[in-house]
Amino acid sequence: MLLEVRRLTKRFGGVAAADDLSFDVEEGSITALIGPNGAGKTTVFNLISGFLRPDHGEIRFAKRRLEGRRGDIVARSGLVRTFQTPRVLTRMSVLDNLLLAAQDQPGERLGLGWIMPRRVARREREIHARALEMLDLVRLRHVSDQYAGALSGGQRKLVEFARALMVMPRMILLDEPMAGVLPALVLQLLDHVQDLRDHRGVTVFLIEHDMDVVMSVSDRVIVMDEGRLIADGPPQAIQNDDRVIEAYLGPAAQSESSGKGPRETPRG
Repeated sequence: MLLEVRRLTKRFGGVAAADDLSFDVEEGSITALIGPNGAGKTTVFNLISGFLRPDHGEIRFAKRRLEGRRGDIVARSGLVRTFQTPRVLTRMSVLDNLLLAAQDQPGERLGLGWIMPRRVARREREIHARALEMLDLVRLRHVSDQYAGALSGGQRKLVEFARALMVMPRMILLDEPMAGVLPALVLQLLDHVQDLRDHRGVTVFLIEHDMDVVMSVSDRVIVMDEGRLIADGPPQAIQNDDRVIEAYLGPAAQSESSGKGPRETPRG
């Protein structure tokens, strides 16, 4: 397993956003984390990616312990993430947003340009070429010189997606990548997610409320409710799990939805 989570716990006052969670994410898979609003999904992503420190539990990525490590250290290990609301540098160009995300920047080492100018120039060309490749992947090269702040919300999500890929990750956490995105861009993002797994060897772990998306792309689905894991399995089994139906639709609707599974989360 690439990612192993064991007995992960995080409390905010008297509320357990993550309550003794244990699960795995297999390398080379697309795994979805679902549940109603307030279930604790984003908290779990924050714990895994180093933006929060757990109260208890272990997080292992490629057999290395990650719990409590800073986000930049986690990212350098090959695990990166995106956010529900894209975090782009609005006053910089789209291309510069990607260039800044690359690792091993020559400019980070004072004086290297004077000592090894050819090496620096070569590395800068490599970073520039990779940035253009990522923009081609998300079909945004035509806006590479525009300010990121001038883009639509869906385009900003694509920029953040491409920026995360600049570090050549082994695993990427996508926090509601389809939320607020136009249908045409949803299809585009789905293609990118599957391309990452199929052709680039990137493991994908995503939070998503759109059940059509979850069922169409996921190899496995993990379900949370009120900080706890309530189901874990292949999409078809999850779609027909009574506990999942109840968590999404409520007991009154369970009998009507039995055998069909939830379409989307009424609470967000």
